[in-house]
Amino acid sequence: MKKFFCHCGNQVFFESRQCLYCKTNLGFDPGNMEMRTLTAVHGQLFEASDQQLFRFCSNEMEFGVCNWLLPKESNDSLCTACQFNRTVPNQSQPENRARWLRLEQGKKRLFFTLIQLGLPFENGWAEPERGLLLDFIEDGRTQPLFAETFVTTGYLGGVITINVMEADDIARVTVKSELKESYRTVLGHLRHESGHYYWSRLNPDDDMKRAFRNVFGDERQDYRSALDDYYRHGPAPDWADHFISSYASAHPSEDWAESWGHYLHIYDALETAAAHGVINHGPSAMDMQTRIDIWRQLSITLNELNRSVGRQDAYPFIINHQVENKLVFVDRVISQLQTLGSTMAIH
Repeated sequence: MKKFFCHCGNQVFFESRQCLYCKTNLGFDPGNMEMRTLTAVHGQLFEASDQQLFRFCSNEMEFGVCNWLLPKESNDSLCTACQFNRTVPNQSQPENRARWLRLEQGKKRLFFTLIQLGLPFENGWAEPERGLLLDFIEDGRTQPLFAETFVTTGYLGGVITINVMEADDIARVTVKSELKESYRTVLGHLRHESGHYYWSRLNPDDDMKRAFRNVFGDERQDYRSALDDYYRHGPAPDWADHFISSYASAHPSEDWAESWGHYLHIYDALETAAAHGVINHGPSAMDMQTRIDIWRQLSITLNELNRSVGRQDAYPFIINHQVENKLVFVDRVISQLQTLGSTMAIH
């Protein structure tokens, strides 16, 4: 993530809506990937410092869950990112406002990185055959009205589904503990599931499929049986010698998605470190091997900083030689996806 500033010089966050120092309104402009300092002019219009006029996404105006902007002349009411939504949490339930906000913040961090990488970026409404949509859905774990339901976070047919309980701290930590996971976040889920989407979006040829199987194994093995076996018996004792996480050992398709997710973690973290002067260059100026080498050292420092303030490791993972090969393969796939071109349109 790059650094953002208010016109007063105060540094602000990607999620900011107002400068804490001068109280000026802020909004993110996906047209130039910058934070805009805004002055209210009339109605729902705001003027930026260069005299451009903007409107906030209707999900901000109505529900307070989005800080992305649209140009005044846009015919849309939803920002580019919110146009990817198919299902959102029921806003008649008061607790769902905070949950939806957290889901939106994770989604927009994901989208920022996808745009930075130049990946194809199309919503499923505009491109039904190849676009992406998101469902944020409740079940009985967060909504008693749905006591008999169980929603699984996952990906299928161009749709990423995230169980709303992932945005509830208590529910998410409970599941994390039950599954003996070292890491579980909304952003992590979104990055992981986007890996499934982009593999299908690539529509790999036979050569790429063979290369995939050489690195991850044969994805044609029965998926349901593999996951049932994983949840029944747990991972193999030596999983850490071969995989980035225990869940990656469940099936080659999950190993791919976990590796993709970690690629995005690393890219975003390195970009942030470069923006703040911690490292000399951002990831776009590095080859994959350099990214991995720098991240190995940087993640240790990050974990030590977390421990210094009494928190758990921010990145509780080891990148061994096999995991390194998987990240290199992800980088190869991203290079191919970039040739498809980013088709993001700001209306």
